[in-house]
Amino acid sequence: MNQAKPEVVPIAAPPTGKKNILIVTNDSEVTTSNKLESAGELYGGRVTEIREFVKSLESEFGEEGEDTMNVSFGLITTFFGFVPSNYSISKYKYVMGNKEEYQITQNERDYAGRLEYVSRGFDKVILCVPKEMFRILVDNDALHKGKIIAVTSKEFRGLCEENDWIFLERKGARLGKKNAAKIKDHLRGFAEDKS
Repeated sequence: MNQAKPEVVPIAAPPTGKKNILIVTNDSEVTTSNKLESAGELYGGRVTEIREFVKSLESEFGEEGEDTMNVSFGLITTFFGFVPSNYSISKYKYVMGNKEEYQITQNERDYAGRLEYVSRGFDKVILCVPKEMFRILVDNDALHKGKIIAVTSKEFRGLCEENDWIFLERKGARLGKKNAAKIKDHLRGFAEDKS
């Protein structure tokens, strides 16, 4: 007998008068150091684009700017699973790069479960991950209704609409300049919404 999955009710973050935003991407084969580093600074390559976007959000919406949002950054890593960007980690030899490897890492590290739990305290979660990793997050019920801004494959457009997620098509880059501008525009309106 198949039982229906219970609906997950997100846990609200303590009220601070600010919106809580989480940006998530995955690791890269390109690293910037062989030493122990914060996860957000360890990776180069396409992670650099996301790190720079996070910095731009912090300067516009964080304490340096309008002070309307708490901006956080997390990474889905091969060896450690989902980690906040300020966690110190070290370089490892192997980085997942395809559907099968994303699934192996999910089976061993449960990054979807960690992301589901952590994201309960956020008002919006911006996902910049590969198509097959996004599929794993969906299949494992890691993404809360109404909270997601998904930079992903166009095949997920309908699913995003069904779940009140914002869909932005990924074309090559993890984010892209046009998508970054659209996200900032959405967050500007979101920051003004006091509900």
